[in-house]
Amino acid sequence: MNIYWVIFIGLMVLSLIISKSLSSAFNSYSNIPTEGYLTGKQVAEQMLRDNDIYDVTITCIQGQLTDHYNPIKKTLNLSQAVYNGNSVAAAAVAAHECGHAVQHAQGYAWLQLRSNMVPAVNFASKWVQWILLAGIIALSIGSHSATLLWVGIVLFALTTLFSFVTLPVEINASARALAWIENHQITNPQSHQKAKRALRLAAYTYVVAALSSLATLLYYVSIAMGRSRD
Repeated sequence: MNIYWVIFIGLMVLSLIISKSLSSAFNSYSNIPTEGYLTGKQVAEQMLRDNDIYDVTITCIQGQLTDHYNPIKKTLNLSQAVYNGNSVAAAAVAAHECGHAVQHAQGYAWLQLRSNMVPAVNFASKWVQWILLAGIIALSIGSHSATLLWVGIVLFALTTLFSFVTLPVEINASARALAWIENHQITNPQSHQKAKRALRLAAYTYVVAALSSLATLLYYVSIAMGRSRD
């Protein structure tokens, strides 16, 4: 079996394991209340105030683990379970998303870089698969040039870079969240470890996504390089 397929399958299995572990942890920790029985919305409000942020709107959205911060609209979007929940899981997720708002307010360099990349990445994401497919088809029907495939590879490399730039953004947001909820005694020593595990599992999903993207990029490069040697 091609080594790349072994890597792909391994990362796919790892991704499924992490995803199930994250979902299980969230469900389990959703039954453990915070020390002050604060809801995710209240945690977010307090953390924003503590960082002198008053121009971010907190909203409730549909879905599970769909929570995110929108730096353009300055909205902190929390899923219903997090927005209304008074659990350790809800507090950890809400504080993590607030971490992004704090990054934005303080001009965190990695977040700025990530935001600046968004327009180019959106363009690349729209066209990359079509260009890669066209490049591979061209090679399969006897084309002597891999130029089209290399164009696709460059676009895919941009999305891969974006995945890796996302890692420090997410890890830093979790670090800010954990420090804040511990300092404000939102969790006790036992429940704090559970909050830390939940956010660590969430970070692992980004790590696996970045590695999967890199493996895919190297696979396409190997195809183009192989053609170049022919």
